[in-house]
Amino acid sequence: MGNESQFKGKTAVITGAGEGIGLEIARQLAEQGANVLLNDLDAAKATAAAQAITEAGGVCLGVSGDVGQVPVVRDLVAQAVAQFGRLDIAVANAGVTLWNNFFDYDPDDFQTVLNVNLSGSFFLAQAAARQMRQQGTGGRLLFMSSVTGYQAIEYLSAYALTKAALRMLARQLVVELGPHGITVNAIAPGATITPRNLADDPNYEAVWGQLTPTGKPATTADIAQAALFLLSPQAAQINGQTLVVDGGWTATSPVPSLDFVEKDEV
Repeated sequence: MGNESQFKGKTAVITGAGEGIGLEIARQLAEQGANVLLNDLDAAKATAAAQAITEAGGVCLGVSGDVGQVPVVRDLVAQAVAQFGRLDIAVANAGVTLWNNFFDYDPDDFQTVLNVNLSGSFFLAQAAARQMRQQGTGGRLLFMSSVTGYQAIEYLSAYALTKAALRMLARQLVVELGPHGITVNAIAPGATITPRNLADDPNYEAVWGQLTPTGKPATTADIAQAALFLLSPQAAQINGQTLVVDGGWTATSPVPSLDFVEKDEV
């Protein structure tokens, strides 16, 4: 793949990386020399994503599993260590969005969002940090927050609270992980062109381009480049922070019509 650099010989685990932002982070890390274990709930997506990275010259293993289940995230770390001998980076990217109005929000849906977005992130970080502490060579943890953790958007009450919680988790963990040379940060993407967003709204790019001060939504590459910086040696003193990558949207925060949301079917 060429361009092997500061990530050569490092090992990374990335959840929810069968497509979209997670896949692009995995691709860029592999391009720069990292060994990557990528996870996705969809086994076919995980396999196809890992195969594409491998065919491009990277080192990548695809593993399916529901990160809302604690044994699954612990096994991801164990598999990475078994395959590559160590772990240096963990990116808790997996997330689920279930839209509904607050009055009708279903307890099972609420628990699903918490399991994937919060439990999946918390226990991936725990398993990764345990391994990094054992190695004694530090490491990088990265959570995927969202601008919805800063600004209210209708029908996203459960999702938004998890994304705000991840910002606080990144701040909280510096106390316990800093002494082991492990930094922990988060990224809060704004509107980003992904397969999931385009499936929700085929006009997504045009709509959000009008609402974003830069005149365009982010690409997955925009988010991944920010992620790689926080995961790099250059970010050694950046700890407990959340980097907003939104083209300035949180400064103005207009929202489009949410008519596409079928509020009683999430």
